[in-house]
Amino acid sequence: MTSPIIIALDYSSREEVMAFLNQFNQPLFVKVGMELFYKEGPAFIKEIKELGHKIFLDLKLHDIPNTVKQAMKNLAKLDVDLVNVHAAGGSKMMKAALEGLVEGTPEGKQRPLLIAVTQLTSTSNEQVVEEQGISSLTTSISLYAKLTEESGLDGVVCSPLDVEIVREAAKGEGFVTVTPGIRLAENSADDQVRITTPAKARELGSNYIVVGRSITKSENPVQTYEKIVSQWEGVTV
Repeated sequence: MTSPIIIALDYSSREEVMAFLNQFNQPLFVKVGMELFYKEGPAFIKEIKELGHKIFLDLKLHDIPNTVKQAMKNLAKLDVDLVNVHAAGGSKMMKAALEGLVEGTPEGKQRPLLIAVTQLTSTSNEQVVEEQGISSLTTSISLYAKLTEESGLDGVVCSPLDVEIVREAAKGEGFVTVTPGIRLAENSADDQVRITTPAKARELGSNYIVVGRSITKSENPVQTYEKIVSQWEGVTV
């Protein structure tokens, strides 16, 4: 995978997505979440891939190990580039997910990268303590990152503000961090709590950043995307 900027397709229909993608004259790395996938289905994924784009299929699987394994065998056939599970599902589930991906990947194809969600960027420390019964957000993220690495997965989804915690817990050189919660300085935080800018995310050590509304709700998405790429690369805009 080349581009470190993943665009979250925050749209509710195929028509809206295609109108957005048609503005770009270059291959993108896009994220398709539950809303779009459940509405448009696997054929929609194939359509985006045929346009030359890379796909992060963000379904956050969390179920018993065998169910997740069988689901991943099917997702592997879609030729996506990145998929995920919830680390809270535990090591057996994560290992089963990886087995399913390997078994389901067509011969001659590279299996999708598999990462695990530590804590959502909408989750606060208070929520973790009061609702999940965990001593702190930091403790939870550290535990899940270590468990994910030990389970053989490729990395985690985490807030850019938590990358340092992840690096201390999971020390593998190729362990990747995919960080949502990215906004331009002038944009609203919306429903996310732990957010930062593209430049700051790179400084904090993110490998990939996920940017949604800053681009998709922009008056000029192409120009905004280029601005984010420039900020990531350290170019003053």
